[in-house]
Amino acid sequence: MGYSYQRYLIAADDTIYRMANTAFDRMLQDPTTYRLPELAGQRVRTTEVVVGLVDREPVAVVRTSFAVLVVDHAGCVDADRYRKQQYARVETALAPAFAPAFVDPDRDGKVVDAASQFIAQGGAWSPTVALARALGDTALGRHKCRRLGNRVSKA
Repeated sequence: MGYSYQRYLIAADDTIYRMANTAFDRMLQDPTTYRLPELAGQRVRTTEVVVGLVDREPVAVVRTSFAVLVVDHAGCVDADRYRKQQYARVETALAPAFAPAFVDPDRDGKVVDAASQFIAQGGAWSPTVALARALGDTALGRHKCRRLGNRVSKA
């Protein structure tokens, strides 16, 4: 079995766009040059989907991950905010495994640093059943969607 890594952006009206991973990376590296005018002024939900392939044909959605991008009125993504949210999600997920290593002997153990949890929550979302189904069907090639990968606007 092979795998395909796909990225989707979902507009406020639930329109699903596919975006090439390389275009997404370029946009995060240089948000003032690579813009999304179609999504300007929105909090855009993103989904990363891993699809299992057999003979290069999609057969199953293996994993999904959901995040949020903030796009300003000029179409520029707030890349710093996105990165902070992603780091906070990782930190929050790994915290239980490393908790004993970070115990502060001057505290009684009742104080919790929840900053990472709040940052992570600001960048997370969960799809409705209908949207999850539409994303799965799109990732498996059952439905078509518009592509942004080739249309990321260079300023």
